[in-house]
Amino acid sequence: METDLQEWRGPGGLAPPPIDLALLEPDLAPNVGAVIRLGACLGLPVHVIEPCGFPFSAAAWRKQALDYAALAEIHRHASWEAFRGATDGRRLLAFTTRAPRPLAQVAFRPGDVLLFGRESAGLPEAAHAAAEERVVIPLRPGARSLNVAMAAAIAAGEAVRQLGGQA
Repeated sequence: METDLQEWRGPGGLAPPPIDLALLEPDLAPNVGAVIRLGACLGLPVHVIEPCGFPFSAAAWRKQALDYAALAEIHRHASWEAFRGATDGRRLLAFTTRAPRPLAQVAFRPGDVLLFGRESAGLPEAAHAAAEERVVIPLRPGARSLNVAMAAAIAAGEAVRQLGGQA
């Protein structure tokens, strides 16, 4: 709706950046809610790739995303294959602790899909293999990983900054 887009643009007149966030088989409902809220606030579509580690229903994500669910664009995929079919032709960036490329070295492009794995297991090999880029958010020595919602916020913030949006 044009009115909503105009409201999002705010005083700078900037449109939402054309990137998406994707969660592959997330384990924790609160993290999904936080990423849905992030997507709603930044104008980024969120893909949830099932199966989830919790019952994922419209009522559940509305509860987790609080009053931001109405602003969110959520795409639900029954499987990895369904997600890949829906995002075919778009560059997939896998965020993983096993990546060779740090976030600061990534040049985001319109159409990118930022993929995040399960809290308990990260991304499976199929996701690593499908990704055009594998990206790590550098952590201090001894730190294992970030919460998936935090990682999504850091990555989305950098992508929005690079693409000229508001974040």
